[in-house]
Amino acid sequence: MGRTSDAKEKLLEVAFQLIWDSSYGGVSVDQICEHAKVNKGSFYHFYETKADLAVAAYEEHWRQKQPEMDRLFSAQVPPLERLSGWCKYVYESQKRRAAEYGHVCGCPYGSIGGEVATQDDKIRIKAEEIMARSTKYLESAIADARREGLVTVENPKRAAQNIFSFVVGTLLQAKIQNDVELLRDLEPTVMAIIGARAGIPA
Repeated sequence: MGRTSDAKEKLLEVAFQLIWDSSYGGVSVDQICEHAKVNKGSFYHFYETKADLAVAAYEEHWRQKQPEMDRLFSAQVPPLERLSGWCKYVYESQKRRAAEYGHVCGCPYGSIGGEVATQDDKIRIKAEEIMARSTKYLESAIADARREGLVTVENPKRAAQNIFSFVVGTLLQAKIQNDVELLRDLEPTVMAIIGARAGIPA
């Protein structure tokens, strides 16, 4: 049984991993507690429902991921290189996870959002909120690229949404086909969406 001091952290970590690896509906509270080595009493001490745990787990995952996003989209990095680096990050992170779990897992936020959006508003709102945070990074890079005359796109916000929709859709396709290599060449389409005028230095 997990100690009170670490039970909550274990539940957050295990819930996110199990749901991303499988599905929200395919993972029970009992399974989460078993994998986390936490009793159900501790679970219900921290969370009223599985949905509450899922929301907290996805927020915690974003908290851990955010420093990497801040690094990729640092203002010190040229704007088109930020987008290029993000495309590589999506591919490499999915490739690592596929090697670890034996299959492509896709976008964690898109997966849970698409699965339960019509069933649980708390989860839908959290998925929407976190995906919007990612889109803001893209929007900032595109806006900077536009100011520097590197792209032809007129509306950075709309372009960011189009790019994010394209990447999430490709992640879904990669998950369905169980082929991570579909994510290898995201960059050319991303650059085409924004009308990039210049290539990325090698």
